Amino acid sequence: MKASPRRFNLFVFTSDGRHIVRLSLSRWAAWTALGSVVSAVLVGTFLLGALSGDYLTLKRERASAAFLFSRLADQQAVLDRYRRGMAEVRAEIETWRDIYAKIWEPFGPEAGPRRPTAGIGGRTMPTPADSGQWGLDALQELARLSRTVDDEGQNLRSLESFLARASKAIAALPSRWPLQGSVNSEFGNRRSPWAPNLEFHGGIDIAAAVGSPVHAPAPGVVIFASRHPEFGLLLLIDHGQAITSLYGHLSRLNVVVNQRVERGSLLAWSGNTGRSSGPHLHYEIQVNGQPVNPHTYFWE
Repeated sequence: MKASPRRFNLFVFTSDGRHIVRLSLSRWAAWTALGSVVSAVLVGTFLLGALSGDYLTLKRERASAAFLFSRLADQQAVLDRYRRGMAEVRAEIETWRDIYAKIWEPFGPEAGPRRPTAGIGGRTMPTPADSGQWGLDALQELARLSRTVDDEGQNLRSLESFLARASKAIAALPSRWPLQGSVNSEFGNRRSPWAPNLEFHGGIDIAAAVGSPVHAPAPGVVIFASRHPEFGLLLLIDHGQAITSLYGHLSRLNVVVNQRVERGSLLAWSGNTGRSSGPHLHYEIQVNGQPVNPHTYFWE
């Protein structure tokens, strides 16, 4: 009699141990089931590994994207600062031009710089949408600003040269008050203190007590220091460029003819000499021998 093939028995117990289920499997069925289990485990392991790899890849890509977004934010902040800086530079250069225009205006258009300055401006800096053009635009904008700054630098050097030449003339102008005090009588036509009719007053009368110090308003040379029928003790100073200053009704002199004086030098002391109704200083500025309003020269 032929022996039956070997079988595998699988016992399944309930949790309380009261029931037992026996499964009898042939060798082929057992190996098939075992193979299926092993295949399922291998497939699960492969899928788990693949999913884990994808997860790690996504995690790395997410971190890389966050880093790139952070870099883009930093670059955008730099771009914004650059654009603000360029706008400030343009505004500052426009301010320079306004200052130059105001300085040159009194001397006429022929005195200013002859070479026109280069224009600045153009398109604004690109947004992130067209940031691929940013580098070229930035270089072009910097080139324009460089040319403009060079032009303005030449203008500044021209102005410096002009002011160097003009400084001596400016320094020679009688721009200071010879003494401080209220003005009793202004330059121009006035009612005469000696008659009821009008007369021309060629200077200003500055109220001052007898003995108040009188100082030179600018450097010059004393050309007259003596008595005068109308101005009493009189002093005249030649400042060059056909400009002369006159000081009348003095009480005492501190300089002599041909003496060189500097701005601020003590010239004399005020008084009440000559044809005068009271203590004061008659101060006069003459250009080419003609009296002009001293107020046009005061800036100190």
